[in-house]
Amino acid sequence: MPRKSPHTRLVATAALLLTAGALPAPAAAAQPSGASPGDAYVLKVSTNPTSTGYDKRRVDVTGTVTKADGTPAPHLPVTVQEVIRFTTWNPWGDPIDPNYYEPRDLGKPVTDASGKFTIRNVNIDHMSGSSLLNVQRGVDITALYDEDGDLNTPQDGYYADTSVTTKAKTSSVSYKVNKKKVKAGDILTVQGKVTLPKGVEPGGTEVFLQTNWESEYDVRTTTEDDGFFVMSVRVSGYDDTFALRTAPRDFYVAGAHKRLPITNTSLRRP
Repeated sequence: MPRKSPHTRLVATAALLLTAGALPAPAAAAQPSGASPGDAYVLKVSTNPTSTGYDKRRVDVTGTVTKADGTPAPHLPVTVQEVIRFTTWNPWGDPIDPNYYEPRDLGKPVTDASGKFTIRNVNIDHMSGSSLLNVQRGVDITALYDEDGDLNTPQDGYYADTSVTTKAKTSSVSYKVNKKKVKAGDILTVQGKVTLPKGVEPGGTEVFLQTNWESEYDVRTTTEDDGFFVMSVRVSGYDDTFALRTAPRDFYVAGAHKRLPITNTSLRRP
């Protein structure tokens, strides 16, 4: 199974604050200042632009911290993160978080005399070496100000977030299989080629072969420098879902998905 990054304490604390009602929802602004009853501060964050693409990946992150009466709150440290979301593999429909998260610290700017903070030229991208299988296109930018700096006391924390829409280029995958009818014990071999947009190197693209609906994938490999791959799997009697998925290394290139026209004759038929 692919690695599922756990939330950092910041992400987990922000979620706890929102769930517990200790923080207002980021978009709420019932009063002119945006403060909810009992709040000492209001935190807001935004990006310019609000979307990115293959050739334009950078944004400026700005935000404000104001007091409950709307006056600026200067000289306060704000923790800012980029959070890339992935879809949790959950074929059974369990009541679990449908997302898992990969946070990255962007900095801890301090508000100026007008209560404003800025981080310029932020690269909205996937910076770690983890797999991009099941990655989502909306990237969160989160901001947190905690009055005492202790995330274990969430009642004095203030959280806001915004989303950056990322536009990915398309890719494709072609394949050949050694047989279209299989039975338990057979070796199914799939060979094919991943094609990425012009100018993007296809080498190292991850390819996943699924054979059963309960498994996210059963075999994985990476393409050669020319985009070709070969993978084999021993068929089980219960294999009923055959599909290929790809995950290019570039966050701004979308993966491809293909159902394979394979019938397992060992499956019991009603």
